[in-house]
Formats: sequence, C-alpha cells, structure tokens
Amino acid sequence: MPSQSIEDYIKAIWTLSEGKEDRYAVSTNALATHLMTSQASVSEMYKRLAEKEFIDYVPYRGGSLSPKGRQLAVSLIRKHRLWEVFLHDKLGFGWEEVHDIAEQLEHVHSQELTKRLATFLDHPSIDPHGDYIPDADGNIPKQRAKPLTGLSIGVGAQVVGVLDSNSKLLSLLSQKGIALGTSLCIQSVLPFDDSRVLTLNGNQSVELSYKACELILIQENI
Repeated sequence: MPSQSIEDYIKAIWTLSEGKEDRYAVSTNALATHLMTSQASVSEMYKRLAEKEFIDYVPYRGGSLSPKGRQLAVSLIRKHRLWEVFLHDKLGFGWEEVHDIAEQLEHVHSQELTKRLATFLDHPSIDPHGDYIPDADGNIPKQRAKPLTGLSIGVGAQVVGVLDSNSKLLSLLSQKGIALGTSLCIQSVLPFDDSRVLTLNGNQSVELSYKACELILIQENI
C-alpha cells in the first residue's frame, strides 16, 4: 500500500491539475507552495513517484499523473468526499469542520469499507461543499457552475458549491446564512471594493466581499 505521504502528494498533484488538459505537468514550485514544503523535498518525492510509476516526471518541468497515479488520486478523492458526507449528514459536523477530519480518514485502505460507506449513504453524488463525488469507476461529472462574481445584478441563482474548503471561509458563509441550496440575487455592487450586497432567500440582505464571492459557485435560475 502507498504511504500516507505518497498519497498526499498524489492528491495534491490531482488537485492542482484538475480541470486542465490531460497530462498537465505540475511544477515543483507550485506543488511546494501548495504543500508548504521545500522544492528540494518535492523534487525528491517526484523521483520516488516516478520510480513507482505514479507520475511522469521531467526535471525542471514538473510531474503529471500517470493512469496509475490518477486511479489512486480519484480513489482518495472519492473516500474523502464520502467521509465528508458521513460526518456532515450522519454525525452533524458543520461543513467547515469535515475537511480536516476526512483528510485523516481518506487514508484507510479498505475497499470494502468504502463500498459499504457509499451504500450506507445511498451513493451520494455531491459532498457538503458541492463537489462531485467520483463514482466507483472513477468517473467525475464536469462542474457546470460559475462563480458568484459572474452573476448579473437582479438575476436569481442558487448556491451549488464552494471553490475552497477553508474553515474560515465556510464559517463566514454560515454566519451570513449562506449554504448549499441558498437562493440569492445581487442587489448592488459597491464601487469601492466590488463587494456584493446580496438578497438571500427573498428577504435577508447581507454584504459579502469580492474575494468571498469569487469562491462561491452558483447556478442561475432557469
């Protein structure tokens, strides 16, 4: 079984390359910044991952996941997001609390446990942050939502996800009354800093910074 450090690197590469073209190479600098470690440590791990055929690595360019590496990455993502659903829906943890706990649980290697967990949860398709959960075959639907900053004034929409599971952001959104499924529209844009004044669920009015709005995914009402 891969070590936890190898799994952390594989998932980080997947996270940084998700949504980009196939065979996208993640630089040592980008991965070092993401994992808050040194470029030397990343280079050394890239060599180990290449030896184990988890990545294709070109010095001074970076590493991209091999089919074997992608399979491991998607398996980790699937377990992580299933555990987030379990923690949120069954144990009552807030959506700002589940990520760090799921980071630990995703390294449990039992395939049977993952299978039974998915069955127990009735095979959910999204996690508490609105991210799609890979199915048992590793398929992930493409996200069709857009950031709240792309919504025109007065147009109704619904919150379907967030781009960052940072606990401070999620706590802020909870305090503002914003969660998955919240209906909203933009009343106005403040000229000083592009903050948005939002109407939530047809009545509540809140103000949210441009930076926070960039991280909220919405789908416009049809």
